[in-house]
Amino acid sequence: MNKNAKIYVAGHRGMVGSALVRKLQAEGYQRLILRTSAELDLTNQQAVADFFADEQPDYVFLAAAKVGGIQTNNTYRADFIYQNLMIETNVIHSAYINQVTKLLFLGSSCIYPKLAPQPLKEEYLLTGLLEPTNEPYAIAKIAGIKLCEAYRSQYGCHFISVMPTNLYGTNDHYDLNNSHVLPALLRKFHTAKIDNAPAVEIWGSGTPKREFLHVDDLAEACFYLMQTYDEAELINIGTGEDISIKDLALLIKDIVGYSGELRFDATKPDGTPRKLMDVSKLHALGWQHKIDLAEGIRAVYDDVHQTSLFNAS
Repeated sequence: MNKNAKIYVAGHRGMVGSALVRKLQAEGYQRLILRTSAELDLTNQQAVADFFADEQPDYVFLAAAKVGGIQTNNTYRADFIYQNLMIETNVIHSAYINQVTKLLFLGSSCIYPKLAPQPLKEEYLLTGLLEPTNEPYAIAKIAGIKLCEAYRSQYGCHFISVMPTNLYGTNDHYDLNNSHVLPALLRKFHTAKIDNAPAVEIWGSGTPKREFLHVDDLAEACFYLMQTYDEAELINIGTGEDISIKDLALLIKDIVGYSGELRFDATKPDGTPRKLMDVSKLHALGWQHKIDLAEGIRAVYDDVHQTSLFNAS
């Protein structure tokens, strides 16, 4: 990407989008096009069409999405499928109409079948049933992948899709009703430590395994792939390493410095038993993550535990 290129980062205030902005600015890119959701409603087709016609971006990082944890996904099923479908359809189509040089679409590891073989290879897409609790979100993200493939096939667009694993890091959400497992555990253990609570309750059995990637590593990978990768097939972004929820809880307990007990509520859903990404394709392209999980969590906790983030409702 030429340093004078106009780059639109959709969703720049979210965890992924803000990490992309930090990375691009660090690399010397100054012509970034940024809009808040109040300034530009990406679910509004005409508003998106007018925006692209006016701004004429050269590159697009499509990080805008409606996201949340198991409970939120399962509760607001219509919102998750509708809003995500509208966002990606409007942005991808306008990128084609306005001859964007290249677009990178960010999906999610939940696109893969619930019981797919582990680790998850890119070719496992659409080979089995999805996890029911986040099926609407997953279907929307699969549609985004297929949109990129279709516009590439029919019109020759340089649109690529990447599938990040579970993310954590700067600008994460700590609302216990909407956050993902790692930030939720950070907040729970911090609160329990402050309140001298005897135990921390954790959803599920603790046996599911998850992979976690620091969002700054994701931004590095996306920046790398935008410049080096141009194929129809989606590509996984992750660490290739996973950890059980129980061991993650113990790690966070140690980092926070909490001395109480762990109590697992097996009446709550576990979600997918395991989600480990096969990142051999990414490694073969010359990119690997840099931030160790314990190091990354410690840095995040040091950054947020003295702020108001843990006090969000």
